[in-house]
Amino acid sequence: MTTALSRALFVRWRAAIFAIFLLSGLSIATWAGRVPAIKVALDIDKAQVGLLLLAMGVASIIGISSGPFVLARTGARKGMLATMLLVAAGVILIGLGTDVAHSIPLVVLGLVLFGLGNGSLDVMMNVEATAVEQVMKKTILPVFHAFFSFGTVLGAGAAALASGAGLTVAMHGGIVGALIALAAVVCFMNVPDRAEAQDATAEEKPPWRERMHAALEVWREPRTYALGIVMLGMAFAEGGANDWLALGVVEGHGAPGEYGAAALAVFSVGMTAVRLLGGPLVDRFGRVVVLRALAVTATAGILLFILADGNLVLVFAGAALWGIGASLGFPLGMSAAADDPAKAAARVSAAATIGYIAFLGGPPVLGLISEHLGLLNTLFILAVLALLSGLFSGAARPLKTRAGGEPDHRR
Repeated sequence: MTTALSRALFVRWRAAIFAIFLLSGLSIATWAGRVPAIKVALDIDKAQVGLLLLAMGVASIIGISSGPFVLARTGARKGMLATMLLVAAGVILIGLGTDVAHSIPLVVLGLVLFGLGNGSLDVMMNVEATAVEQVMKKTILPVFHAFFSFGTVLGAGAAALASGAGLTVAMHGGIVGALIALAAVVCFMNVPDRAEAQDATAEEKPPWRERMHAALEVWREPRTYALGIVMLGMAFAEGGANDWLALGVVEGHGAPGEYGAAALAVFSVGMTAVRLLGGPLVDRFGRVVVLRALAVTATAGILLFILADGNLVLVFAGAALWGIGASLGFPLGMSAAADDPAKAAARVSAAATIGYIAFLGGPPVLGLISEHLGLLNTLFILAVLALLSGLFSGAARPLKTRAGGEPDHRR
């Protein structure tokens, strides 16, 4: 703990970032959980729903890419407040466009605001989380990502309850949007300035143009792309499971629909458990060893799932290994990208952009390929990418020194 950051302030800071991760997951699940109701209210078909998803996905990538520029201009504290309010506005507009105006353009506007806000927020909350990690001198970023998972569970559960109770999307979105806006203000009040959080000296900040140049310069670093590949492989594995694992159980292995949902739950539990408990393993054995072991685990799990030939015991075992193996690639890639606090925002954004393109764009690509190869055969692509992630995981080795020349405490 630094002298500039008291214990009480640090605890409030850490709790605020945990809350932001949880609320980000909650907002995403709120939208996703009401897609069927939105489809009916707007009287649109699946292709049009796909276009809505595309609008949000493109906005999310733009938000992720612009995250470093927002950070350079406003700092994380103000930037997270602004982007959380943008997310809240987006959630509310989606509801108003669905049930009040019955307007597809208004829903699209809400999704664009939602995607821009969440994408940019993702960069800033990960930068803040890595700063917390560096103050604690232990691996905790996976726990932050577990809180994001908790948020999706809470959001999905609330969406199910809202739908069952006949709550309109507008009412549901208004409640969640107001909650996020209120929480944004509370979190803002408990997040310290970045200079204080990093125990920085009172030196004048570089001019804005210099900060913009630094944000772009990271795209010329080979390590950025290597970390991007680590995250890309695991993002493909996670996104592919979210969209295709349940269908693979039902159509590929001939099981009833409830078994598909159960297998996806097993995958999610495995992933969340390792994110909660995996930090000490990283501190003990180092990022590279853990990433390589998990890449092998993910590859083995995917292959077992594909080749189970209708044996549901093997199918569920494969789903569990798949979730365990895919659990830490993304958070540890983020942690590695932020090793140098001076360039943390730019490197996190660059690596995250590569990873999120895979996460958002990968599953639709798999769907197109599966039309020609069959779904289970298409999943071999995920096994190859998971293995590739392991091969490039040496890039996650912590830098020898940190800003100011301080030795790195981790392996």
